[in-house]
Amino acid sequence: MKCVIDILEDGLPTEILKELLIDHTTGKNIFWASSDYIAQGNGFDFSDPIEIASITGSNGHVIMPRILKSKEQKKKRTVEKAEIFTPAWVCNDMCNAGDEDYRAKDSNFNETAYVDGKHIWYACSGPIRFAECVTWQDYILRNCLEITCGEAPYLVSRYDTATGEPIVLSQRIGLLDRKLRITSENASSESDWMTWVIKSFQTTYGYDWQGDNVLIARENLFYSFIEYYEERWGKSPSIDKQIEVAKIISWNIFQMDGLKMVIPNSCKHGVIEKDSNDLFKVEKLTICEGCKTNNPSKHNGTPVKIMDWDKHEAIEFRSLYSKKQ
Repeated sequence: MKCVIDILEDGLPTEILKELLIDHTTGKNIFWASSDYIAQGNGFDFSDPIEIASITGSNGHVIMPRILKSKEQKKKRTVEKAEIFTPAWVCNDMCNAGDEDYRAKDSNFNETAYVDGKHIWYACSGPIRFAECVTWQDYILRNCLEITCGEAPYLVSRYDTATGEPIVLSQRIGLLDRKLRITSENASSESDWMTWVIKSFQTTYGYDWQGDNVLIARENLFYSFIEYYEERWGKSPSIDKQIEVAKIISWNIFQMDGLKMVIPNSCKHGVIEKDSNDLFKVEKLTICEGCKTNNPSKHNGTPVKIMDWDKHEAIEFRSLYSKKQ
C-alpha cells in the first residue's frame, strides 16, 4: 500500500469509518471541538459530532493533515490550542531514549546522523536484541501514551508531520511502529503475529482535544496496521481483522481535555441552571469545583473512559491519576 498523507474517508469501508468516529465515553461520535469548520455550514459547529456525511463525498477534503492546511489555519490553531507538530527526527530521538532500558546496549532500532544541515536516521538491520531479563513480549506489553497527540507522530510515523514527507515502512520510528517491527521479527505464524499485534495496539494510547486530530490519529494507526500486515503477509487483512483493530484504536485514541481529564468543554462552571430536583425549578449557579480550584479530580464534566484490556472493562482515565497521588 502506498503511503498517502491525506487519507480520504471515502476509501474506508463504512463499518470501519463508523468505528473510527465513535466516542466510547459519550456513546456518540467524536465532535469537532474547533471553530475551523463553521463556514462549511450545518453540522460543522464547534459542538457538532463529526458525521460520515460531513467528511465524505463532496466533503472528502474537509479534514486534512496540518501540513496541508493553510497558513492562516495553522496560525489560528497554534494561537488557540498551542498546536505545533514535532519533527520526526525529534520523535525518533525521544523514542530511542525511552527504549534504553529495554534493548541491549549494542542493539539499536536506528542510528542517527546530522548531514548537510539535516537530521537523518538509518534503521539498523537484524532483529532487535533486548536487555537482560527483558523479553520481546515485555517490550510489546509496555503501555505507551502520547499526550495531546495531534496526528500521533510519536506512535506511528507514516509521514513527517512537520514536513509532510512520507516515511517508508522500514524506516519508521514511532512507539507502535517499533512494537510492530518487533512482532514481525519474532512471530512466525500469522495467528501469533495477529495475537501480538492486537496486544501492541491495546497497549498504545493517545488523546487530543480537537476532533479532526483524533480522527487523523486513528486513521494513521489503522492504516499502519494495513501496511504492516501487507508487508509481512503479502496480502490485505480480512475485514474482520480490520474491524477488530479499528475497535481497539477507537478506545485507545480518544478525545479529552488533558488538563481536566473530561470531554472537552463539558464542565459546567458559572452556569445558571434550573434545579431539576426542586419542585419550583429554582435557578441556581452551577460551580465546577475542579475549574474553581484547578483540581483535576474535581471537575464536574464528563469523565473520559478508556478500556482496561487486561480486565476488558471501561475505567475512568482520571482513576489512573488518582492512583499516583
